[in-house]
Amino acid sequence: MEDIIAVIRTLNEMEREGVVERYAIGGAVGATFYLEPAATIDVDVFVPLTSTVGSTIVSLDAVIGYLTGRGFEMNREYFMIGGWPVQFLPSSPGLIDEALEQAEEFDLGAEIVARVFKPMHLAAMALQTGRNKDKLRLVQFRDAGLLPVDEFEAILSRYGLVEKWAAFERQFPRNSE
Repeated sequence: MEDIIAVIRTLNEMEREGVVERYAIGGAVGATFYLEPAATIDVDVFVPLTSTVGSTIVSLDAVIGYLTGRGFEMNREYFMIGGWPVQFLPSSPGLIDEALEQAEEFDLGAEIVARVFKPMHLAAMALQTGRNKDKLRLVQFRDAGLLPVDEFEAILSRYGLVEKWAAFERQFPRNSE
C-alpha cells in the first residue's frame, strides 16, 4: 500500500484545488482495499467530467494541465505518479456515477484519506466487463462475503445485470462446505 500513497496524495490535492470535483479508485487497485492484492499495471481513477457549454464532449484538459504543470509525465493514456501508471476515467450516468457518489473513504494515516469504490460496485463493474480477471475478482468478493445480498441484488437490478449474475453463478457455483 505504501507505493500508492503518492498517487492518493496527488488525487487529494487535485480535489482540494478544484481540479476534479471528486475522485474514487476502482479496478484491481480499488479491490485491494478489500481483497488480497492482485497483479495490475495501473490505477483506475474515476472522476466526474462535464462538457463545455454547447458540446457533448467531455475533457480531461484540467487534469492534464494540472499534472503536466507539476512535472508528471504522460505515457499513452497514463500519468506516471509515484511509479504508478494512473488512468483517469470519466464517470458516466448509471453504475459508475452511483459508485463514485457512494465511494468509501479509507484513513491511511498521516492525514491521508483514499476514496475507493465499494465492493458491491466493484463487483457489478467486473460483472459488466466480464473479462476472465474480472470473473476471478467476482468470485473473491462473493466468497469473502463482501456482497450484501439485498444491496447487491438491488444494484444488479438497477443496471440490468440480474441475468448476467445468474449466468456467472451457474458458471462459478459457490463451494458447498
